[in-house]
Amino acid sequence: MTPRITGAVALRVLTQLRRDHRTVAMLIVAPCMLMTLLWWLFLDQEQIFDQIGAPLLAVFPFIVMFLVTSVTTLGERKSGTLERLLAMPMGKVDFLVGYAIAFGVLAIVQSLFTATLALSFLGLDIEGSWLTLGLIAVLNSVVGTALGLFVSAFAETEFQAVQFMPLFVIPQILLCGLLVPTDQMPGFLEGASKILPLTYSVDAMQEVVSYQNWTTDLSADVVVVAAFAVAVLLLGAATLRRRSA
Repeated sequence: MTPRITGAVALRVLTQLRRDHRTVAMLIVAPCMLMTLLWWLFLDQEQIFDQIGAPLLAVFPFIVMFLVTSVTTLGERKSGTLERLLAMPMGKVDFLVGYAIAFGVLAIVQSLFTATLALSFLGLDIEGSWLTLGLIAVLNSVVGTALGLFVSAFAETEFQAVQFMPLFVIPQILLCGLLVPTDQMPGFLEGASKILPLTYSVDAMQEVVSYQNWTTDLSADVVVVAAFAVAVLLLGAATLRRRSA
C-alpha cells in the first residue's frame, strides 16, 4: 500500500461524493431523521429511548454505509472506472483503504450530526463521553463500508447489491442484542451472535450508556470491531476483480 496513492483515491471519492447531493443527504440527514422518529415513538418512555438510542447510533451508520458503499463501488465497476483505476500502478489495498478513509471521513461528519442531535436536542442520556460514542459509531461505519466493498464483488447490478442486505445486515440487527439480550437467546443463536461485528458494537454502546469511564469490556469490544473491519477489507482486496464482468 502506498500512502500517496491511497490518499489520492480517498480525495477522489470525497470530491465525487461532494457533487452527489442525494448521497450526502442520505448519509447525514437520513440517520438524523430516523433518530428523531425513534425519539418521537418513545416520547413518553424516555428510559426505552435511552436504552436503545445509543446502540442505534452504531446500527444506523453500519446500514447506511453498507448500502452506499456497495452501490457506489458497483457503479465504479459498471462504468469501467474501477478497471481503469486498477490498470494504473495502484494496488487493490490502495483502492479499498482509500474508499474506507473517504467514507470514514463522512462517517465522522454523520456521527457528529446524529450524536449532537440525540444528545443535545432529543435528550439521550449516556454516562460515557461523546468522543467514545463517536469513535464506536465511526468504527461501525467502517465495518459497514468494508462489508459493502466486499459484497460488491459478487453483484452484477445495483439491485443485486441491495439484495445482499437481508443476508449480511438484517441477521446482524436481529442477533446483535438490540431486540433480545444475547445471553437470553437459544444456544445456537447466541453462538452465531458472537461472530457478528454488530454484536460487539452494540455491547460497546451499552458500555458507554452505563459507565462513565472507559472499561475493560469496552476495550475488548472496540478491538474486536476494528479487527472485523481490517479482516473484511482484506477479504475485499482478495475478491476485488480488476476487470469488469
